[in-house]
Amino acid sequence: MAITDWPEQERPREKLLRTGAVSLSDAELLAIFLRVGVAGKTAVDLARELLQHFHSLNGVFSADLKQMSRVSGMGVSKYCQLQAVLEMSKRALGETLQQNDSFRSPRQVKDYLQLQLSALQREVFGILFLDAQNRLIAYETLFEGSLMQTNVYPREVVKRALALNAAAVILSHNHPGGVASPSRADEQLTLSLKEALMLVDVKVLDHIIVAKQETFSFSEQGMI
Repeated sequence: MAITDWPEQERPREKLLRTGAVSLSDAELLAIFLRVGVAGKTAVDLARELLQHFHSLNGVFSADLKQMSRVSGMGVSKYCQLQAVLEMSKRALGETLQQNDSFRSPRQVKDYLQLQLSALQREVFGILFLDAQNRLIAYETLFEGSLMQTNVYPREVVKRALALNAAAVILSHNHPGGVASPSRADEQLTLSLKEALMLVDVKVLDHIIVAKQETFSFSEQGMI
């Protein structure tokens, strides 16, 4: 049965218009993006298959073209559209952080870092560089490592903060294969960077760790 044959109150697009996007499931949101299914499958069926195949929305967005093409009905066009949607989301949130006090928008900061880091398969260390009003100057990935470890050099962080004339920073990195809870090494690194940046009058406002489905904020836990 095609989606157009469903009762109107059950169709994803009509449901979105009636109750808002937040009320839709992941599969329903993805179905609206897909628009059409394939022979024998509605767009919702195809969306559910994608979520099952890649385990989550993060998995769908992080799939490469080769992986995406293994799902019947998905190819270059849909892959490009998905990547464009993801990049637009990153840029829209980045624009918001450029206009607002990032330290007073913790949910937006976490959402932005989730988009940047949660789908990556290897560990990276990125920094939000902020001006004196805590507005975003730039987000940059400074270090990349293996799946389990990355090397971060305080001197390079200090140099980049000075080059961008940053007044404050929010540190971030991902845990690709685990939970967002910090390790002892994460705590030591945070302290080292805080001490190094303090020497050039740059504040460390937070260190946020991103895992697949969760984040951990040092600031919220009183650890910074």
